[in-house]
Amino acid sequence: MIQLQKIAKWYVNGGNKSYILRDIHLKILQGEFVSIMGPSGSGKSTLLNIIGMLDEPSEGLYFFDEQPVHQLKERQRNELFKKSIGVVFQAYNLIDELTVAENIETPLLYQQVKTSERKALVADMLDRFQIVGKKDLFPNQLSGGQQQLVGIARALIAKPTLLLADEPTGNLNSKQGEEIMKLFKQLNEDGVTIIQVTHSEKNAEYGSRVIELLDGQIVG
Repeated sequence: MIQLQKIAKWYVNGGNKSYILRDIHLKILQGEFVSIMGPSGSGKSTLLNIIGMLDEPSEGLYFFDEQPVHQLKERQRNELFKKSIGVVFQAYNLIDELTVAENIETPLLYQQVKTSERKALVADMLDRFQIVGKKDLFPNQLSGGQQQLVGIARALIAKPTLLLADEPTGNLNSKQGEEIMKLFKQLNEDGVTIIQVTHSEKNAEYGSRVIELLDGQIVG
């Protein structure tokens, strides 16, 4: 599904290259649940953003479902992203001015899904995550766990084949975090490929494989 070859990311600082990622070779198969771990500053989020097409590598090759992402134009990358990838953020990234239902609906607007179909899909998500009673509330009226559920529902509504999660339980208490991880495990068993960045060894155990980063390189 995903193949990275010799991926590097750097910034030029005073005429010198400051590497964030260096010589990344990685293959992830459809249906895997992979955890990326490493200390702060090791390049975890940058690697996740490159996989998610939210950032571009400075060099290297990236194939997604055999498509050469490194050769695609921005519009083509955006289309591939919208069709295939859902993202769950640590800070939820919900739109404050929109209700729960409207936040969940947002990805479908970008895909120009018909109104009747959008409403049906949103209703299904609200029911699936047991937040029907919250549909008309705004993000600031929800707990952290509820906001994260809305973020996950929004990430899944367009039926992505790949779900990316950057410290998805970082702002939650232990009970809420455990519920989110059990949900991820179920989604993975239902066929969704998941890649999560986490500091938590307990969370990493929900996955099938751990990739360790140190100083921008894969060490295990």
